[in-house]
Amino acid sequence: MEDHSSSLRISVLASSSSGNTTYIETPKRKILVDAGLSGKKIAHLMASINRKLEDVDTLFVTHEHSDHVQGVGVLARKYQMDVYANEKTWQAMAHKIGKVATAQKHIFEMGKTMTFDDLDVESFGVSHDAIAPQFYEFHHDGRSFVILTDTGYVSENVAGTIKDADAYLFECNHDVEMLRCGRYPWPLKQRILGDKGHLSNEDGGRALIDVIGNHTKKIYLGHLSQENNVKELAHLTISQMLAAEDLGVGHDFKILDTDPAVADPLVCV
Repeated sequence: MEDHSSSLRISVLASSSSGNTTYIETPKRKILVDAGLSGKKIAHLMASINRKLEDVDTLFVTHEHSDHVQGVGVLARKYQMDVYANEKTWQAMAHKIGKVATAQKHIFEMGKTMTFDDLDVESFGVSHDAIAPQFYEFHHDGRSFVILTDTGYVSENVAGTIKDADAYLFECNHDVEMLRCGRYPWPLKQRILGDKGHLSNEDGGRALIDVIGNHTKKIYLGHLSQENNVKELAHLTISQMLAAEDLGVGHDFKILDTDPAVADPLVCV
């Protein structure tokens, strides 16, 4: 049964290696994390959960890769959103997003926490082949939601930062054998498999075993490669790994799938 006691709500609008954006709302804030699709597609995804881009006030950026920033400039210009990223990410994405008004550009330092009315946002650095990649944990009214979708591994420091959140959007990018046997050139395979690449299904499972706790109720499996993974395999792998550790899969928490083009329902954390 859905817990409606929280006023922190989330929808993973799109998550894959081709485009990522997540919507989060509290009574006082409506925000997006990343905008890795066209403005038109994001508007359509928002409409599918009965929300409007005109009401979004803030956009947080994790890193400069196109599957996270494709729509940042368009959304900032059209909807006058305030955009937050660390300084190095601003520099790296400038040529991709075009002009953003100075008044809308804000620095969010790595490892810092900022307060936006009734929402506290904590940033943390990860190991990925971007200039200064950082992800976020969102805190409201005693509940928390973590987004972590682009990292080669989860360090002890990151695991400690994100431990026992109420909900996670967590990377399960690839199945190792599908990647190894697939059509990608070997240098790209090495990049994905490396410490600054992406978490495999197994890597994601091992990291989740370390971080989920008694508060955890929802785990979204995100950033799946459309070439080197399938939802059913990622879901099965994670479920089996967590169940093998006697964690309450399907009882204490739900494992949920995400999609490149279909928004997950807007739910309470």
